[in-house]
Amino acid sequence: MAVGLLALQGAIGPHADALRALGATPVEVRTPDQLAAVDALIIPGGESTTMSKLLDTSGLAQPLRDRLADGLPTFGTCAGMIVLARTVLDGRADQNSYDGIDVTVRRNAFGRQVDSFEADLAIDGLDTPFHAVFIRAPFVEEVGEGVEVLASVDGHPVLCRQGRVMVSAFHPELTGDLRLHEQFLQLADMA
Repeated sequence: MAVGLLALQGAIGPHADALRALGATPVEVRTPDQLAAVDALIIPGGESTTMSKLLDTSGLAQPLRDRLADGLPTFGTCAGMIVLARTVLDGRADQNSYDGIDVTVRRNAFGRQVDSFEADLAIDGLDTPFHAVFIRAPFVEEVGEGVEVLASVDGHPVLCRQGRVMVSAFHPELTGDLRLHEQFLQLADMA
């Protein structure tokens, strides 16, 4: 399976390592043709407003909207969660939302860089806790119908799934624990 890694901005290396360890082929996506050639997509952490601008300037904005509307299996982590949200709170006025999942997300909800933290999360579908790394992390303020909340911190959803789209407020690629990437590949394989 060719899994695209949106490679406009953000940390894609650890995601690529996780995919390779699970037998998937990571493909860096920077152009519409590269996006058209993948079976699934990961939108990594980084800076969501910068990503939004780069999606516009690279010509990927509309192709990404189209692929999401066609059911492209997609996993957004941290900034990727913000990009995929229906609505973004505390974003810039010119920041695009791609409506990949019916959630309202608040940017930097847990605080600034100095407020970053780690936590062991109970995640639906996993037998043991998942050690999660939160860096200037968002959280979900509101979920729409059909969105499954798989994990929360202090009552705020931080891992959600709807159809073929999964989003996390944290960075699963930084832990060495491959279980969420594995869940995503299973979700993508069902597509």
